[in-house]
Amino acid sequence: MTFARDSCATITARTPSSVRALLYERLAWACAVDGQPAGAETALTSARESLETAQDGEPQPNWSTWVDHTELNIMTGRCWTELRRPLRAVPALTNALDRYPDEYARDKSLYLSWLAEAYLAAGEVEEAAATTDRALDLAAGVASIRPMERLTFVLESLRPHGQLPVVRAVLERTSS
Repeated sequence: MTFARDSCATITARTPSSVRALLYERLAWACAVDGQPAGAETALTSARESLETAQDGEPQPNWSTWVDHTELNIMTGRCWTELRRPLRAVPALTNALDRYPDEYARDKSLYLSWLAEAYLAAGEVEEAAATTDRALDLAAGVASIRPMERLTFVLESLRPHGQLPVVRAVLERTSS
């Protein structure tokens, strides 16, 4: 948390908008992990303002150009999922994922795992299972273990609902 706060303290008027947004996103995540919803919301608002006030043609470092409104919606959804606030998480994640291309299968499967977790927190078990199934499709053949690590957590969370046909199907898919 301290590192994220200190990083944001380095922001000046000359800091590129994508860098400001990235730093505020990281602070929002640190606040979410620390169980601080007000801090997360403030940091997410600052990240959004950073992107909205970007000047046309403002130079951005190559390493931060991927930070855009879609990325911010994903981080927003992840933060609210972590804070167990699914009514805030689901709209942010679905908004971003509707526009996120399947070609980025590793990332999209990771982000779908957060959406599945948010659905579970909201008591929408069938939606969680269907979302997990979609994430598993995308994660198949991806040369990264991270999506399956996240999906393993979600699958374990689904296990108590194994009596539901859609959940049972997803669990059976992964047991073979």
